[in-house]
Amino acid sequence: MESGDGEVVSNKQVIFKDYVPGALKESDCTSYSTIKLKVPEDCTNGVLVKNLYLSCDPYMRNRMRKLQDSYIAPLNPGSPVSGRGVAKVLDSRHPDYKKGDFIWGLTGWEEYSLITATETLFKIHDKDVPLSYYIGILEGHVAVLNLTRLRATRVRHCCYRYYRNYHWFP
Repeated sequence: MESGDGEVVSNKQVIFKDYVPGALKESDCTSYSTIKLKVPEDCTNGVLVKNLYLSCDPYMRNRMRKLQDSYIAPLNPGSPVSGRGVAKVLDSRHPDYKKGDFIWGLTGWEEYSLITATETLFKIHDKDVPLSYYIGILEGHVAVLNLTRLRATRVRHCCYRYYRNYHWFP
């Protein structure tokens, strides 16, 4: 599909309807809309992407609750769920991103996303690595940050301390 023609296509989305205290159901989130495959004229620095890979991380569940004093903002009801993803640029008004570029960063859980907060995007330069690695191979950023903080000299000891502290191991 060419983005230059502004074709209107179906856009399956995972819309966050409202804060969910219990278990999620598919009916709590899924919907369809349409999107024009062109960045609007008035959207300076906007980037339109086709999402290829989306990350589903444990922290996202807390974003579906209305928590106070959390390290990350809750999701906005009525908006697509957002998280890390890998995408291909279809159209762009941003000087750093051109049609055909691959990016990773914060994107919506939808087939196509119009991204206006481009400070959360990063261009993928290394094509020797599978694109899915940009969201999957380094999962557990919290673990990595805590391991770095502990500054243990032995990785095995450090990992055991981390997991033991969070009761993930018996």
